[in-house]
Amino acid sequence: MPEETSNAEDFEPPGTSDGPGQLWGKRVVDPLPQAVSDIENPQIIRIQKVPDAPNFRSSRPTVAFRRRFFPETTLTDWNDWRWQLRHRVRDRDSLGRILRLSEDESAVLAHPAKPLPMAITPYYASLLERDNPLQPLRRTVVPVAAEHFYSPGEMTDPLGEEHDSPVPGLVHRYLDRVLLLVTHFCSTYCRYCTRSRLVGKRNKSAFTVAQWERAIAYIEASPSVRDVLLSGGDPLTLSDERLEWLLSRLHRIRHVEFLRIGTKAPVVLPQRITPALTRMLRRYHPLWMSIHFTHPDELTPEVNQACERLADAGIPLGGQTVLLAGVNDNVETMRQLMHGLLRIRVRPYYLYQCDPIVGSAHFRTPVEKGVEIIRGLRCHTTGYAVPTYVIDAPGGGGKIPIFPRSLVGRDGEDVLLKNYKGNIYRYPDPGAELGSKEPIELPCH
Repeated sequence: MPEETSNAEDFEPPGTSDGPGQLWGKRVVDPLPQAVSDIENPQIIRIQKVPDAPNFRSSRPTVAFRRRFFPETTLTDWNDWRWQLRHRVRDRDSLGRILRLSEDESAVLAHPAKPLPMAITPYYASLLERDNPLQPLRRTVVPVAAEHFYSPGEMTDPLGEEHDSPVPGLVHRYLDRVLLLVTHFCSTYCRYCTRSRLVGKRNKSAFTVAQWERAIAYIEASPSVRDVLLSGGDPLTLSDERLEWLLSRLHRIRHVEFLRIGTKAPVVLPQRITPALTRMLRRYHPLWMSIHFTHPDELTPEVNQACERLADAGIPLGGQTVLLAGVNDNVETMRQLMHGLLRIRVRPYYLYQCDPIVGSAHFRTPVEKGVEIIRGLRCHTTGYAVPTYVIDAPGGGGKIPIFPRSLVGRDGEDVLLKNYKGNIYRYPDPGAELGSKEPIELPCH
């Protein structure tokens, strides 16, 4: 796809792929350097100038979108993440200028009370189809009337996070790890957000430095905690300085072995992944990042470069995807997404069953649909491309993996196994207890 480039905020080291973001020249030096005074005719050492800023890729459709809807905006401004945040699409008039709104969308946007505010970065808005309200990406960020219909079993806090919150903003459910919520703010709000009770609502949670201090003090006093996951909201919407303050404080705790960041910024705000940010992040290894992807249409040149920068900084990247009806609930779409993630060095990690938040029935699929998708991926592609399908059990039960049945049972001293084609195979297992007949669900890798 043709691309346009522009300067970003500062210089970055060479990447691992050809093209924008690499050095444009090489140092030319004498292979046997000597003192200049010892040479009658010293050679002039020419150093080809290196640009003082990297390039950031913009796909042709995104460039066309910017020129049409933001004609006064330079490419440099467009690729400034702060500009993207300041110009988020947040109301019906702004969105109606970009999309031809359906009656459903228009009516909901006119309603003063919405369960979750709408906000879409201009970049992500450039990926939405103007005349197709059923486009997968559009359905995930534009409100519809179905959000106002509540179904049995839906809850504002379906995962019971507040029940497992010993101090505000911190969830301690598993013994060795904690979830630290650091902001209520996202650059783009997903309509199926598990924390719609918190995000985008300033009066619900202050997320002040004093609150962060209380959470850090709790972690310091809990030696069993070895893993801290920063989430929100989106931690990458914090400034570099505030994010580094958090990371440095946590990094100094002796029993905390590694840190994680959960984010969708590389997908909806790829401009946020600046060289300055990646230089800062690499100071706090071991650091991992879980990135929220939804559909293969999100895998643009901009997102590719954002993930490339993170991976080049030594940050292992994991992909997390929510199974959504009418968006990604078929094997082919999911296969394209998972293969695309591997190409940009993101390892598919979790496929989540959609949580039963209030007003989410139109997004939720039967659990069997998720099993069908995993069955369609297992052994039909590399194991690296197969995420673990999980249900985050309502009420705080934690993540429960769901696998297609592969261990059928026992016959004498043999275990009966079913492969991806449905064929049954025997495996000799004489050492097992004779009474052990419960099937065990095993993934295929």
